[in-house]
Amino acid sequence: MRAILEAAERVLSANPAATIEHIAEAAGVARTTIHRRFATREALLDALAAWAAEQFHAAVDAAHPESTPPLVALYQVTANVLRVKIGWKFAMSLTADANPTVAEVHANVLARCADLLRRARDAGLLHADVDLHWAFRAFHALVDEVTHGGDADVNPDTLATTIVHTLLHGIGTDAARL
Repeated sequence: MRAILEAAERVLSANPAATIEHIAEAAGVARTTIHRRFATREALLDALAAWAAEQFHAAVDAAHPESTPPLVALYQVTANVLRVKIGWKFAMSLTADANPTVAEVHANVLARCADLLRRARDAGLLHADVDLHWAFRAFHALVDEVTHGGDADVNPDTLATTIVHTLLHGIGTDAARL
């Protein structure tokens, strides 16, 4: 199953219109093997989205964002999420709306990240009066830009450092402060 899903990710990332036959060839299995596991191409896409969502959830879990010091957790969540979003780019681009389980996983991950930003604010890493909704949107936009903006070949740890630094310190100098 994993070989099929990994092959589907590789093949569909290169060609979103690829057929089950192309995926089977890349996985080293017969087309009938895929059809036994997935009745339709849509069922395969649903399984691919669910697999990526599980990886996404596990990436956040691995950082222990509720118990790790906020700065460390923020960095680790960012690096882990980047690894998944870059490694499973096609699957992560599939809309979660079609699969309630995937949508629930995404909502849970996003809520945990928002809570992590609240912890970061409470620890003094963000200004006390920061709009947490805006901070979360900025964080989310930075992560999305990195995963879609052509930086995917850069080490996720380096990218995470840049994202966290940008979120916490901005890109202006102290002279530019309002």
